Amino acid sequence: MAEKVQPRIMKGLRDFLPEDMVKRNYVIDILKKTFESHGFMQLETPAIEMWDILSGKYGEEGEQLIYRFKDRGERDLGLRYDLTVPLSRVSAMYQHKIVKPFKRYQIQPVWRADKPGKGRFREFYQCDMDIIGCADTMADAEVIATAWEGLKKLGFRNFVIKFNSRKILKGMVELSGAGADKETDVCTAIDKLDKIGVEGVERELLTRGVSEEAKDRILEFIKIQGTPQEVILQAHSRFKDSEWAQKGIEEMSALRRLLDFMGVPESNLMFDLSLARGLNYYTGPIFETVVEKPKIGSISGGGRYDNMIGQYVGTPIPATGNSIGLERIITVMEELGMYPENIGSGVKVLICRFPDEDLAYSMKLASRLRSEGISTEVYLNSSKLRGQLGYAEDRNIPIAVIAGGNELKEGNVVIKDMTKREQFTTPDAEIAAKIKELLG
Repeated sequence: MAEKVQPRIMKGLRDFLPEDMVKRNYVIDILKKTFESHGFMQLETPAIEMWDILSGKYGEEGEQLIYRFKDRGERDLGLRYDLTVPLSRVSAMYQHKIVKPFKRYQIQPVWRADKPGKGRFREFYQCDMDIIGCADTMADAEVIATAWEGLKKLGFRNFVIKFNSRKILKGMVELSGAGADKETDVCTAIDKLDKIGVEGVERELLTRGVSEEAKDRILEFIKIQGTPQEVILQAHSRFKDSEWAQKGIEEMSALRRLLDFMGVPESNLMFDLSLARGLNYYTGPIFETVVEKPKIGSISGGGRYDNMIGQYVGTPIPATGNSIGLERIITVMEELGMYPENIGSGVKVLICRFPDEDLAYSMKLASRLRSEGISTEVYLNSSKLRGQLGYAEDRNIPIAVIAGGNELKEGNVVIKDMTKREQFTTPDAEIAAKIKELLG
């Protein structure tokens, strides 16, 4: 006998049991319908990309988290780190086939060699929507409003969409006197504000070679607070000597106005000058969504990246996108009890099994109900009725059909509502109608 192998998986990876998949598919279905209602079309890309496609896109810290390897042909490869870079590659490879503006959504796993923690995994799904080929701020507003709508449909109420512009951050660095070569260092440092606090950002800036005076000015800038309109007015005054910052403020003003037109209330918005998003490829508006409880970090984020696709085709192509973190969404919904009570297993009816002489009827009845659009399962084992009803209860199957015995001889079946603990004797011809009535 072979040596026993201990069943295990790598930390940061997970198995999704059927009850987990019910919840995941519930979230994914709502997001897909939301994306498609806004005109986004689905795309999928391979898990493995050539290394030169991935490298140089995620900043110094991000690049260290890419799973990099060589195959048997000694090709330099990496596992997909996000869905934005693969989209950029696709846009470049099929530029003559894709009609622009190209609105796509993509729901697939990505991999990061990260330290696992609450809401953080080495393999996780992203739900992205992007618009390629539109430089207008309306595209940025569209991906923000679509994420807002998806979160509302999932039941989220207490969340804030933060927004800023990399152009404003560029202007802040310029006005601080830190020097243009320190822009990436400054953005990387202030991107950690929520994790390490103000004192931690101070230390990080100094460690990265930002002068004491420039550090103080940067921290003073990012403390500007108020309603979106109040921050716009303050920033316009404070950053009047930076052309870059003024361009960014104009974008933010337009973005706020467009989101208002799209029905996103100001109570869900925050113009946050400390928002940096550490990825190197952002060029304009950036945004992310945070929930008040639990404190789990951002549940969506994105921004404009007008230069990335140009790296593959040699000419700039405007692009913007937003990514919803499926794992964090699910973590929050589980912690706050946001799933519907009747989410169930997907199966609506269990037909209980009786002796062999009634089995043919049970199988034919299942086919009839399925043809009526009712997901139906026939119990497989020869268990007592009590055990079969217990199975339906454990699986959260709302309806049990007892098709056997004297009722069946009389042309009837017993339909049991497992939720209300009620049962009905129903003629054969009315079974589907009665089940649909009970299911609502």
